Amino acid sequence: YSAWACADPGVQFDTTINEWHTCAADGRINASNPCSEYMFLDDTACNLASLNLLTFFDPEDGTFAIDDFKHAVRMWTTVLEISVLMAQYPSKRIAKLSWDYRTLGLGYANLGAMLMQLGIPYDSDDGRAWTGAVTAILTGESYAASAELAENMGPFQRFQRNRKGMLRVIRNHRRAAYDTPADEYEGLTVTPMGIDPAHCPMYLVSAAREAWDRALELGEKHGYRNAQTTVLAPTGTIGLVMDCDTTGIEPDFALVKFKKLAGGGYFRIINRAVPTALERMGYSASEVREIVDYVKGTGSLRDAPHVNDVTLRVKGFTTE
Repeated sequence: YSAWACADPGVQFDTTINEWHTCAADGRINASNPCSEYMFLDDTACNLASLNLLTFFDPEDGTFAIDDFKHAVRMWTTVLEISVLMAQYPSKRIAKLSWDYRTLGLGYANLGAMLMQLGIPYDSDDGRAWTGAVTAILTGESYAASAELAENMGPFQRFQRNRKGMLRVIRNHRRAAYDTPADEYEGLTVTPMGIDPAHCPMYLVSAAREAWDRALELGEKHGYRNAQTTVLAPTGTIGLVMDCDTTGIEPDFALVKFKKLAGGGYFRIINRAVPTALERMGYSASEVREIVDYVKGTGSLRDAPHVNDVTLRVKGFTTE
C-alpha cells in the first residue's frame, strides 16, 4: 500500500528478478537503480530512451501502428548500442563491465493515456492484454535487432558463458507471448501472465509472437549484441519533454494538473486524453464539454454530469 500511495518503487521480488536474469552465470542481481527500472549485475550501467506510445496510436479507429513502432524500436536499439561506445562512465570498473555486457534501456511512456483513449480500464483484462502485447513487441523486436547486430559485430563479450541461461530467458519470454501453459516454462517459481488473445486485437498478438520467434531464432544463430535491451523507466522528466499525458507504464496521476507560470500564478491543465476517451465511449460533443468543464473545476470525475460507472472504471475509480 505504501508503494502505491507514494508512487515510488517499494516492492522487489528477488526470486523472480533472478529467474529472469540473462547473465546468471556471472553472478546474481542484488539491487536496482533508485527508480527500479534497471536491474543487472553490480557496477554496470545503461542509457535510457523511451518511445511515446500515443505517437503510434490512431484515436479515430483505436489502432496501433505496428510497422512504425517496430521501425522505431529497431532504430533506437541501434542508437543505444552506439551510445555504449560514446558514453562516459563514473569509474573504470563500470566502464569495463558496461562494455562487456552492453546493456540497453529502451522503453516507452504514455501507456495510461493510450488506454484511456481506447476506453479501456487500466486495471482490467483488456488493459493487461494490450499492455502485454505492446511490451512484448518492444522487447522482442529489440532483442531481434540486437541479434542482427551480433551477426555483424559479434555478441557481447560474456555471451558464450551465459548463452544457455540467456536463451532460457528468451524462450520463456516467447512462451508468454503465446500464453503457454504453466508447466512448459523453464526454471520459474512463478508463472508469468501470458498475453490473452481473447482480450487483445489479434494483429497485436501476432506481432508480439512474430517478434519473439525472430528474437529466439536469430539469437540461437548469432547470439545477442546486448545482455539486456529494454527497461520501463518512470519517465518523469523526459515524459514532460515528450509532452506525455502519463508517465512510463503508470496510470494517470491526476486528471487536472497545475502549471506554474514564469511570471507568477498558475493555470489548470486537463489531461488531453480525457476528451478523446469520452468521445470514444459515446458521449456527445456537448456532454464532453460539460464533463471537461466539471473536471477542470473539481479535479475529479466523481459526480460529474452524464458520467456512468464504465467511465469511472476507465479512470481507475471503483464504484462499489
